[in-house]
Amino acid sequence: MIFDLDGTLVDTPRGIITTFAAVFAQLDLPTVDSGSIRGTIGLPVPAAFAKVLGVSEDDPVVATCVDLYWSTFPKIVLPMAPQLVFRGVFDGLRSLREDGFLLAVATNKFIATAESLLVAAGLREEFSVVVGADQVSKPKPDPEAGLVVLQRLGVPAANAVMVGDTTHDVLMAHGAGMSSIAVTYGVHSVEQLLSANPTWLVDSFPGVVAAVHECG
Repeated sequence: MIFDLDGTLVDTPRGIITTFAAVFAQLDLPTVDSGSIRGTIGLPVPAAFAKVLGVSEDDPVVATCVDLYWSTFPKIVLPMAPQLVFRGVFDGLRSLREDGFLLAVATNKFIATAESLLVAAGLREEFSVVVGADQVSKPKPDPEAGLVVLQRLGVPAANAVMVGDTTHDVLMAHGAGMSSIAVTYGVHSVEQLLSANPTWLVDSFPGVVAAVHECG
């Protein structure tokens, strides 16, 4: 089982929005509405800043924003991480691992930030592998991150399932040849998720566990 991180395991979107706003304020950039920022969650951070600012990723302002984001995010989000874990995640992951499932994370966060967040949230020990955006040449929705996880775990795609809250996760699963579970409590709407044709659509983490047992 491969999990997305933001919006799937941990309710970081509100922390991400707060961090973006703090970055813009520190750089005296125009305020961006929270909906626009939320709509970029799931993309790599440079792509997200470029999108909300309406510039190309190689624009110097993007690099400045990204550097400031990485220094600001831990101060805002990490202290509250344990309280941001979605209902049912702690018990669900533990039961899945006890039932013999190999668990991994594939995220568009950089690996250092992903590891810090998982540790702060008390979740890191549940996962055998964590793959971040800076460990692959193309981030989600490209299938590379999923394929790297499968290679490290020695698991064929037919025996794997991707769990995520955005179309990026579902499309990655399709590209890698895996099943997918889309969760509706994260960033993308039900309509958006259905447009990517996930194998299952569930509205809670206990629903994820039930769906995996069904396909397992």
